[in-house]
Amino acid sequence: MIRRLLTVCVAGLLGALAVGSPALAHGADAPDGTDYRTSVTTLAPALPGLTVRAVEAGARLELTNRTGRTVEVLGYAGEPYLEVRPDGVYENRNSPATYLNRTLDGDTEPPAGTDPTLPPSWQRIGTEPVARWHDQRTHWLEEAPPEQVRADPDRTHRIRDWTVPLRDGVTPIELHGTLDWLPPPSPGPWWLVSLVGALALGTLGLLPAGTRRGRLVTATLAGGFALAGAGAVAFAVARELDAGADGLGGVTQGLLAGQIWPLLTGLGALAAGAYALARRPAADFALALSGACLALFAGVANAAVFGRSVAPVPWPGTSARVLVAAMIVIGVGGTLAGVLRLRAVERDAPGAGGVVHRDAAAGDQPRAAAATGSNP
Repeated sequence: MIRRLLTVCVAGLLGALAVGSPALAHGADAPDGTDYRTSVTTLAPALPGLTVRAVEAGARLELTNRTGRTVEVLGYAGEPYLEVRPDGVYENRNSPATYLNRTLDGDTEPPAGTDPTLPPSWQRIGTEPVARWHDQRTHWLEEAPPEQVRADPDRTHRIRDWTVPLRDGVTPIELHGTLDWLPPPSPGPWWLVSLVGALALGTLGLLPAGTRRGRLVTATLAGGFALAGAGAVAFAVARELDAGADGLGGVTQGLLAGQIWPLLTGLGALAAGAYALARRPAADFALALSGACLALFAGVANAAVFGRSVAPVPWPGTSARVLVAAMIVIGVGGTLAGVLRLRAVERDAPGAGGVVHRDAAAGDQPRAAAATGSNP
């Protein structure tokens, strides 16, 4: 039974590694990484209580209105698009931007009759004075990179300085920002380091568990799982913070809604590490199963950062890549080590054609002496 479960886990892990696709994302179209950096620079004029920032690795703008007044976001034809009022957010059903901004790619066709020259038809879409939306003025929408990037892809390029018009009553406000291309790293070296490190860690499972070195390996794996589990939880929390989650309640709600599997994976790795450190029965099985989940849901799921310059976390891209590589190393390596140890136990079990190894330090008599009836 144990061998069958582990076979399924390892097969799924190897399949995911072969495909190499990041399976999980925070939202429906939130990027797992990008090579374009969207930055908010200034509000002109500044308005106390009004703040705007880029969230979800620059995929959305977030406007928070604590002024006590209504602030409008204007659409692509200068029409009212959003109103952020003290009692919530309203969108204009007659504005084409309402539909074009549904997705990051801007590929939603506005329904017939949509006309920016018509009087606004407001519909409430939120109860807090906080609006988040995709804005085509802040993105590069083409699949191919800009001409200057194609000519010299190894340099940072300023794609454009962008402006999003706002309005406070009749007073115009301009939101200014920048869009830059950042050269992406090569994913090959990161995958190579991850897989070689995982194989090296996995081979430690060849050491017999009952020996001094074997116990040291168990302690090392337990410590690694504790660190990787904490890293998985931290990465999930960081994705929520980058997506605009505010406060403990906002982060918790975001984790439960969009990061539940990475969160459970991280907590499971912490538990498996503690279980192994306590030398509980079936600790090797716990490490193998938890390691497979860690590699899949926290490592491979976020591996897009290996080939993207901007990671969906509020950290430098290199820090995100190091953490993801560590989770893959410990997850895959822990799975291999657990499988090797479990196979050794099956091989040496009575009735399996092997020999049961006893730990003399634990007070067991050597089998040979017991068989002959001699005193130890």
